Amino acid sequence: MSNHLFYLLSDWYSKRDVAKWVLGTVYQTEGPAYRKAGAMMLFSDEGDQLGMLSGGCLESDIHLQARKVAVSGHPMTLTYDGSDEDDLAFQLGIGCGGVVHILLQPISALNDYLKLPELLDAMRSRTTGYYLQKVSRDSVNASFSTQAIPLKKTAKNSELIKDEDGDWLCTTIEAPLHLLIAGGGIDARPVATIAHQLGWQVTLWDPRPANGRPEYFPTVDCRLTCDRESLGLYCQQHSVQAAILMTHNVELDAQALSAMTNVQLKYLALLGPMNRRDRVITQSGIHLNDLAIPLAGPAGLNIGGDLPETIALSILSECQAAVNHRTAESLSDALLTNHPMRRAAS
Repeated sequence: MSNHLFYLLSDWYSKRDVAKWVLGTVYQTEGPAYRKAGAMMLFSDEGDQLGMLSGGCLESDIHLQARKVAVSGHPMTLTYDGSDEDDLAFQLGIGCGGVVHILLQPISALNDYLKLPELLDAMRSRTTGYYLQKVSRDSVNASFSTQAIPLKKTAKNSELIKDEDGDWLCTTIEAPLHLLIAGGGIDARPVATIAHQLGWQVTLWDPRPANGRPEYFPTVDCRLTCDRESLGLYCQQHSVQAAILMTHNVELDAQALSAMTNVQLKYLALLGPMNRRDRVITQSGIHLNDLAIPLAGPAGLNIGGDLPETIALSILSECQAAVNHRTAESLSDALLTNHPMRRAAS
């Protein structure tokens, strides 16, 4: 199961009254940490753990504390300091060396389940919202709003807000990415499979009867065989955020490309070399400035992919970076250091 909040809440919802549940949330970090502020996890007094708040090192101890919260009905805050030799985090050998602050809140009908059903409903309808949690040892308070809350202009999805009532964690709540794959050939299969493993919603479009067969794409959420106009309308109505055009047919790729002109995409990719890209654009009859974003063509990152699986990894990695406004650079510069030309020069 994906660790996206949508899937955690979907699993929890049917069990919400079967056991006593506690919501664990990272509300602040200092220095390096595996998960950042806004990361959530659900614990039950029957041993259930949904999600993760660290790399797997802290969850057992957090669950022990969550059981106390489930019994007492009172919230709790925890701090794990990976730089303190006397701290449990250091003794467990976590290695990150940062400080992680965690809020534990009991979930029950008495506190309206911390508004978590509202979060789930919003993600089901693909509505962006803002989740507010009171960071306190004394009171349990949480709310959800679809009205914009002024946050700092950063790439963070969560932020601590201070007011006269204390500290509140505000977290942006969004549904999993909705990806359209245009083309149901052999090389589209690993794209659909990996995207599903990432927790993304996947729609497959291919009007050709022999392509996109259910037995080859068992994990996709929706299959379409409609015309270009209906495809564009579907993408608008169902908030498609990314599209990969890989039909291996210039006419079909051109149809799919023209269908994207009024869709607010965050990523749009076209498989194939540049000369083919130009043919598809010409046949589509559109101008690139009609699109909401630049066209990634050829699609993907230069990772040396030459098989369907590695090409899928290349394209989905570029999509992940584009959606999150990242540059897809090496975090360590190891690729530059180990490049054959660099080694030869040294």
